[in-house]
Amino acid sequence: MTMKIELDHVNLIYGRQTALTDISFSIHQPGIYGLLGRNGAGKTSLLSLLANYKMPTSGSLTLNDETLFENVQQTQHVHFTFQRKFEDEYEKGKDILNEASKFMPNFDLDFAFSLADRFQLDLKKPMHKHSTGMASIFQVIKGMATKAPITIFDEAYTGMDAPARELFYEIILEEQLKDPRIILLSTHLISEMEHLFDEVIILHKGKLLLHKGYEELLSQGASITGEASRVDRLSANMKVLKEQQLGGTKSVIVFEELNDALIQEIENEGLKIGNVTVQDVFTNLTKGAESDE
Repeated sequence: MTMKIELDHVNLIYGRQTALTDISFSIHQPGIYGLLGRNGAGKTSLLSLLANYKMPTSGSLTLNDETLFENVQQTQHVHFTFQRKFEDEYEKGKDILNEASKFMPNFDLDFAFSLADRFQLDLKKPMHKHSTGMASIFQVIKGMATKAPITIFDEAYTGMDAPARELFYEIILEEQLKDPRIILLSTHLISEMEHLFDEVIILHKGKLLLHKGYEELLSQGASITGEASRVDRLSANMKVLKEQQLGGTKSVIVFEELNDALIQEIENEGLKIGNVTVQDVFTNLTKGAESDE
């Protein structure tokens, strides 16, 4: 099912605090979208709009050309998964999943049970008896099993240990091959998860800093290392994100697409060109104080 999300000059204000400012972007095709930002950048605020929990203060947010807020027909296409504590939940996991299958139009109960087996999650145990990690696993199982055309995960997996997270990533990729959907992953685990991303969305201080395809983003950055004066000369007119120097050797990370002629010039100077990661770009583009979200 094709989904089209459009945000046009969206603002969100809580009292005297501006959470989001002039956000405009669109998502038109299935894929895995990494939503990145430092603490207080506005990630959860943005996701709360997409999940129909809040209405923009101004601007428009549409799904399939219809206003999303309080739109029951369109909201059923979206599922929002977040970290949840089950300390007061005495119902068994199996019963919660059974209930979800009755109210969520695309929910695949058999798939949920198969995921529980893969994660070795006991669905017969009351939820309040599960550890934090197992509660997180339950949340991602439920999120994946909704089969919602727009599936949102807001740091729901951070309570999981490394092997469980790796299995989660494996399941996401498997599902995207079989039944592609829009998956939005809000995360601080950038270096661990960036291989999943088809596109990257970066928020900073409530504003949209960047929205690019994963490969395009990496192609626009590079590291240049070598004799300091030569590095300085060749990077003088570039956007330098980071620089380090040890003795006479210097390394810079530049946010600049290097054409063939420039690459040849750099190599002729005896300098080394290296790749950058999404983590490199994110960390250095968003330097500065964090704020409360």
